[in-house]
Amino acid sequence: MLEKVERLISEINRIHLEYSKDYFETGKVEKVNLKHTFTKVPIQPIRAYRLNLHEAINDYLMRADVKDIAYFYRVKTSESILDKIERFKERREGYPVNSILNDIFGARMILTSEEIAEVMERLDDWQVQYGLKNWYLRDMDGYVGIHIYFKNKSNFYYPWELQLWDENDLEGNIAIHIKYMRKFVGYVEVNFYLFKTMWKKGMFS
Repeated sequence: MLEKVERLISEINRIHLEYSKDYFETGKVEKVNLKHTFTKVPIQPIRAYRLNLHEAINDYLMRADVKDIAYFYRVKTSESILDKIERFKERREGYPVNSILNDIFGARMILTSEEIAEVMERLDDWQVQYGLKNWYLRDMDGYVGIHIYFKNKSNFYYPWELQLWDENDLEGNIAIHIKYMRKFVGYVEVNFYLFKTMWKKGMFS
């Protein structure tokens, strides 16, 4: 399983770079320094990026070396992006856009406790090897998960996120997420009901 986790990290990192170059390096899209705050980064290019990614991502994933890996992914909804922007625009502290919108593409993998422990011993090495932005263990308000971020050393590319969950934290994490995203009740509750049902049936083992 450790090999599969590393391969998923490697492939997401590669796809992030490939897609970002295809989107930003063609001269068709104006590049914006995402180290700026939302006062200097307009919303329309963010929405355009999200829409293009939503339409294009499967073309990249279908060619990736991940066909034997059980993982989930989503492209963040426009509603969720706008909600996040509004919440952080209200804060006095200025936050870089690429620190806030760091999960427009998000993937998730479920592991055993033993596998989580093995992965955590390797993540520092993988961060150096693959040039990852950063990783950390989030343990807050009942939610527990490893978050890994992909940036490919560019402040003009939106970061992507991979979450690694311990299977023992699955129910609690889903409950926290549903509670937090209650305003998007139709989309989120159906999505996570399917997620939980398919996992319990062993469809991703």
